[in-house]
Amino acid sequence: MPEFSVPTQLPDWIKDHVALYLESGGKEGQMWDSSIAGGPGPISTLLLATSGRSSGDSHTVPLIYGEAGGNYVIVASRGGSKDHPDWYKNLSANADVSVRVATNVFDAVARTAEGEERDALWAKMADIFPPYNQYQGRTDRQIPVVVLEPVSA
Repeated sequence: MPEFSVPTQLPDWIKDHVALYLESGGKEGQMWDSSIAGGPGPISTLLLATSGRSSGDSHTVPLIYGEAGGNYVIVASRGGSKDHPDWYKNLSANADVSVRVATNVFDAVARTAEGEERDALWAKMADIFPPYNQYQGRTDRQIPVVVLEPVSA
């Protein structure tokens, strides 16, 4: 399974967010002030570690999440750009991921929601972070909604 690490090729504010999350063992860093991106204020984030599709190296990103049926839900929005985020491309190539939600660390299998499940989860995630609807309006691609299913030990 991929391991958590501070990203090297992302903006400093993301590096700082991940560093605080990791260095505190998840006691700090879970909450992110989404108002900087047009969101409603502080919302919960998780850390997702994927394996690089070419390199095999571990990559960590913080992401807004929701919960549904014992699983965690994330959105591959990339701000509405025309291309999927690298983390989504990575988990599409290898669905085995590591997740940190506050102090809880676990392995999971990622899958892309489809059809009615996707629609329901999209609505749930847009309630948490309304700018997702604006992001979808900026791109022709359907923004993926990803379900992270914890793997029991």
